[in-house]
Amino acid sequence: MLDRPLRLGTRKSPLALAQAEEAKARLIAAHGLADGDVELVAVTASGDRIQDRPLAEIGGKALWTKELDAWLLGGDIDFAVHSAKDVETIRPDGIALAAFLPREDVRDVLVGAASIAALPPGARVGTSAPRRAAQLLHARPDCTVLPFRGNVATRLAKLAAGEADATFLAAAGLNRLGETGTGHPLAPEDWLPAPGQGAIAIECRGDDARMRTLLAEVDHAPTRHAVLAERGLLAALGGNCHSAVAVLTTLAGGELRLRAALFSPDGAERIEGEARFAPGDRDGPAQLAGELLARAVPAISAHFAGAGRQSA
Repeated sequence: MLDRPLRLGTRKSPLALAQAEEAKARLIAAHGLADGDVELVAVTASGDRIQDRPLAEIGGKALWTKELDAWLLGGDIDFAVHSAKDVETIRPDGIALAAFLPREDVRDVLVGAASIAALPPGARVGTSAPRRAAQLLHARPDCTVLPFRGNVATRLAKLAAGEADATFLAAAGLNRLGETGTGHPLAPEDWLPAPGQGAIAIECRGDDARMRTLLAEVDHAPTRHAVLAERGLLAALGGNCHSAVAVLTTLAGGELRLRAALFSPDGAERIEGEARFAPGDRDGPAQLAGELLARAVPAISAHFAGAGRQSA
């Protein structure tokens, strides 16, 4: 029996609220709670307020989390929900990644053309993600990348207004917003997704034993193992907000297969590697990172610090 409603922190964007509602519903179902036992507390994150510049120029992934981090550490909320791909690799002391919900579709969706190959010559493609930009320019160096930020509706409106010929969105976000049928999903084997893409991460204070116990009931172990492997790779690479990293993790025969590619920001250089290891093995992702960095040309390695030092 709860002595008061649990306070769930979330950003105010439509997708963030949809993810928070999913987390709330799963927690209520797992523990037989009433709807009023979990209260959503929404904040406008810096990343939502500042839309005219790439994240890498104004603070990186912390712009999605810092307000909720402060509320969590200050006791204003009991737990917080994030898109796993937006959570910094190095988290503040006192905050624990307590649960991951079942992963959604990891694919990117191309809006404006049926495929990368079908983009018209010299197409203007809107994206502010280094991974998407570099992966596009590697496949289609004739294209031009334009900065494109905002929520799903904003980016689709920019596209409709002719600000670009095409853009990318995450299939998971479209599905959670009920926007299925928008654009053309890209095969993840050919167009590698972002680390953490499609997964919802739930954080709480590390010393909040009650909250950690409650959240353990909604934790999806396969998603946790895959996302933590991808985060382990990022930590060992020591990337920053300008680093272009793409990964695909699959589970087969009781092993994780982690396939990763690193790009130079202009897409001209690309290296790829993969590793197989048991779920929960921290050495596997780190060894893959070391192998990739050992083979990386300066145009790629200049954007990775290695040794787990991530600056953004």
